Amino acid sequence: MPSPLGDKIHARRTELKLSLEKLAVLTDSSKSYLWELENRDKANPSAEKIAQLAKHLKVTPDYLLAATATASVDDEIVDKAYFRKFQQMSEDNKMRIRQLIDAWDNDK
Repeated sequence: MPSPLGDKIHARRTELKLSLEKLAVLTDSSKSYLWELENRDKANPSAEKIAQLAKHLKVTPDYLLAATATASVDDEIVDKAYFRKFQQMSEDNKMRIRQLIDAWDNDK
């Protein structure tokens, strides 16, 4: 029986249309390791691996580690993951995104 972590990884990977192989490449993992995380009941990945998975699954590490087996990703979790990504962008890219948002606001 998969762990809540495994259920969440599998559900989100499927939702994003990522194969095990593709996610393995993105997270510098083996395909068999990810299969184990998704399908075994005792997953114990490192904090670094959780962070890599969360980044490429576009969720927060907290979402992956929460004890509940809920596999749905709500808007708040997606927003937090996006904001974390935004914070790591160059100032030039941040300015471009701000300009896009301002342009949408002006269309109203």
